[in-house]
Amino acid sequence: MGIATYGTTNVDWEARIDIDRLRRERLAKLRSRLEESEYGALLVFDFANIRYMTSTHIGTWGTDKLVRFALLPRGGEPIIWDFGSAARHHQLYNPWLSDEVTDPETGVRSAVPGTSRSRAGISTLRGAVHPGSGRADAVAARVLEELRERGLENEPIAVDFLEISVHRALLDAGLDVVDGQQFFLETRRIKTADEIALLTHACGLADVAYEQLYSFLRPGIKENETVGLVSKILYDHGSEWVEGINAISGERCNPHPHLYSDRMLRPGDPAFFDIVHSYMGYRTCYYRTFAVGSASPAMNDAYKIAREIMDRSIAAIKPGVTTADIVSLWPRAESFGFPNEEAAFALQYGHGVGLSVWEKPIFSRFTSLDNPEPIEEGMVFALETYWPAKDGWSAARIEEELVVTADGCEVITRFPAEELLVAGQRYFAASGPLPAVRDSQSHLNNLANGAKA
Repeated sequence: MGIATYGTTNVDWEARIDIDRLRRERLAKLRSRLEESEYGALLVFDFANIRYMTSTHIGTWGTDKLVRFALLPRGGEPIIWDFGSAARHHQLYNPWLSDEVTDPETGVRSAVPGTSRSRAGISTLRGAVHPGSGRADAVAARVLEELRERGLENEPIAVDFLEISVHRALLDAGLDVVDGQQFFLETRRIKTADEIALLTHACGLADVAYEQLYSFLRPGIKENETVGLVSKILYDHGSEWVEGINAISGERCNPHPHLYSDRMLRPGDPAFFDIVHSYMGYRTCYYRTFAVGSASPAMNDAYKIAREIMDRSIAAIKPGVTTADIVSLWPRAESFGFPNEEAAFALQYGHGVGLSVWEKPIFSRFTSLDNPEPIEEGMVFALETYWPAKDGWSAARIEEELVVTADGCEVITRFPAEELLVAGQRYFAASGPLPAVRDSQSHLNNLANGAKA
């Protein structure tokens, strides 16, 4: 049986995504790795790491503000500092942040009323708070207090990333600050069953968006209109955050600028899209390419090459191979018009997907050949291929997300991409619609045998 797709409502008659288990297993993975490390505590500022550790969320508006922080002491429970109303909300509605007691008769653990590890407190707001307010020093003081209570103040503290002012304050407080970024990326690299289910559902929402986008595309539609359409569909179906819709068409496909514009689609245009959104925090990165109205032989050929690279890559994925094994199957940068691998970075590409859109492992000829990473069961990542057409302006882009299984992988991006799809077909010859995607040689053979164009 493949990876299941569930409804979004909890029911009593079917085992679905278990959110309590999701919380427990994420925290257990952090604790286990912390116990095995040389670190005394983990300190996080990145929203994805805070969510992974504390299962709290304040909305995507705060993602870039560096307002909140959280601490996990070795042998202890996570503590979250948040701005006032958010901290209060966590106290009222997040019982997993409360102290717990075990009923001696039933063995059931329950939250102790009136206790919470959600604290009011803010960092520097990316420096917007006046330096004279002492916010950086306050962060350091709060962290040091918690560590001293547990006798951990002399142990290294692993931090995911830091503002310079907070870093200096932690050092001035006498703390041994070390780089903890790899710790968190490695912990999140293998997904739990519930994480895989959430990532699969996020892809399912993007499937729906592509189905309606394909029906909507036609000459005269602008790139920004497609962004509005897809964003509404995703939000209507429960997306938490539409982080970005990459909409590229016509001559903008080659070179690939990675952002949408107000360009109007024209007959014969290539158009590719990347849907980046999250469902309950879990992201997608999901390219599809269409031709608008009709497809040229050059465009069709480019798509076939991009698809061939993708199929060869997917067929090679299984536990035990490495990222170097996969990227060695990919064409060199020079073969598709770039002087070196750094110049072509992220065109033939792969990356982990989870609470962030680019996680471990990374696949690239630029980095992976000399620094291979193992492929393991439970990884979820996206593979992206790109190929420029011989006409010098059009190009094809395909991306698939997949889950590594015990003996291979399963693709969880389901909108069809095996061949180039033509959208907005409005053109008819006297004998009926023109063929959508046609092989140039077979079409010439048909004409030679008396067929109509």
